[in-house]
Formats: sequence, structure tokens, C-alpha cells
Amino acid sequence: MESTQNVDEHAQHHGYHADKSALERRLKRIEGQVRGVAKMVDEDKYCIDILTQISAINAALHKVSVQLIDDHIGHCVVDAAKSSIETGDPSIVQEKISEATAAISRLVR
Repeated sequence: MESTQNVDEHAQHHGYHADKSALERRLKRIEGQVRGVAKMVDEDKYCIDILTQISAINAALHKVSVQLIDDHIGHCVVDAAKSSIETGDPSIVQEKISEATAAISRLVR
């Protein structure tokens, strides 16, 4: 029963929970950058300048993605490994590793 409680608690707090406000601030900045690009298009700015801003947005999103993957591995996978050891069920950790692998695969396409 206790290991089930650990899994339930894990579901309530994600790895990024401790850095949530910093993550939200970063996403707000990215949102502002996207609005800025839309304004640049509206104002018929030079295409290379727009592409430069899009590149900056992509880099910022990449940083958010890497942070989330790091948090997932450091929190979710580690917690799953502990639960796996406690219960003797290796599928618990394998599921979280598969999630991380799938997410990384989507990011590198």
C-alpha cells in the first residue's frame, strides 16, 4: 500500500514543481517574443530579421525542453526507480524511461 501512495504522490507533483515560477517566466518571455515576430510580419520587416528572432525563440524553447527533460529524469524517473525497487516491479521505471525516450525522440526530429 505504501508504494502505491508513493506513486500517487508522484502523480501530484511533477519534476518541474520546484522551478515552476521560473519556467512560467521563461514561457512568458517566449510568448512575448512570438508576439514580437507577429508584429514584425505585420510591419513588413526584413525577412532575415524575422528569421533571426524565430531562431531565438527556437533556442529558448529548446532550453525549456531540456529543463523539463532534466526535471523528468531527476524527479519522475528517480521516483519510479525507487518505487520499482520497493515493489520489485521493473515496469514502473521502464514506463518513465520510455516516456523520456519518446519525448527526446520528438525533440530531435
